[in-house]
Amino acid sequence: MKKFLTYIFSFLLLSSCSMIDEDQSDCGVQAKVDYEMRLVTNMSTEIETQLTTQMDLEMAKALRDYLSGIFTDYAHDVDLSFYDTVGDSVRLKHDSHIMDANEASYTLNLPMRQYMHLAVANIVDNDLVSLEKDEYCHPSMLQQVARDTISSHATGLFTARQPMEVLEGVDQDFKVRLYMANCAACLIIDPRNHNTDGIKVFATGFATGFNICDSAFVFPKQSPIVTTTMLKPEGGSSERGYCCVTFPSRMPSEPTESPTRTIIETEEPFIGDTGKETLWQFRVYVPHSESGNTRSDETYTESILNINNAQEAGELTIIKGYIGENGDFVPTTSEVGVSVTLDWKPGGEFHPQI
Repeated sequence: MKKFLTYIFSFLLLSSCSMIDEDQSDCGVQAKVDYEMRLVTNMSTEIETQLTTQMDLEMAKALRDYLSGIFTDYAHDVDLSFYDTVGDSVRLKHDSHIMDANEASYTLNLPMRQYMHLAVANIVDNDLVSLEKDEYCHPSMLQQVARDTISSHATGLFTARQPMEVLEGVDQDFKVRLYMANCAACLIIDPRNHNTDGIKVFATGFATGFNICDSAFVFPKQSPIVTTTMLKPEGGSSERGYCCVTFPSRMPSEPTESPTRTIIETEEPFIGDTGKETLWQFRVYVPHSESGNTRSDETYTESILNINNAQEAGELTIIKGYIGENGDFVPTTSEVGVSVTLDWKPGGEFHPQI
């Protein structure tokens, strides 16, 4: 008897969407969804305006090469979620694809109803960031690993959020545009007479997560320290670049009346707001040396660059400077506050409030 009832239930489940008098709101219909990667960035403008000397040209090439896999409208993978718009906004459909393009179209079978659709690209190869809490719409987020010190993001992350209503008897073609969620910063140093082998550069003050539905970044009480990658140009240039890829910084709580940085190389221009408080930092450690060799007592000159220009999604920030006589960093291209400690020694972890 139980086996017979099971057969009856299975038949009704499979045939309910074909019954003429049934409510077919839960039956799937074909909906075409077109995805497009939209790279809104100032990268080329920033490089062309900040790296202008003959020596800079070699660094410009090295920087472009390093960031070529970050600032790109090419998506390797996409993760697609469709959520209910009532109640707890549970996920109703989940799909993922290897896209390997900047545009792609997918035909999906979706029951007729209203949805909130969230899309994420390029998370598969990004070991530092993962998609978390995505069973429900509003908690869904990109979450960075929780460590005191991290390396750079390995991919340019893109996200989208879009309300959708799937209708009966209508050929529908939805357009979804994904925009970048992380950014990059590069400190370019002219070492002058200093040995570059022992120079260390870190950055801090960035978000550690991104709420996809709300398009809002999440900031911890203590920002992790981000290690930079040193760029050594070909051709013999003595300049060194120290680059990192992160989530953006905070926006200023008290913006100034006239922002000092305007991003112009975009289809949808945006402004890098400037505030009165420190929003993020570079930290430069230059080892003390004797006759070109690093001293055995491991003392450094520490230069903390306090930056009050907001670092936004899709933005590249370049700061240039040189190493002074005492190993201090002297900025030359930006209004940056610098605090210097001449005899700094490595000790415990240090996490200032930013």
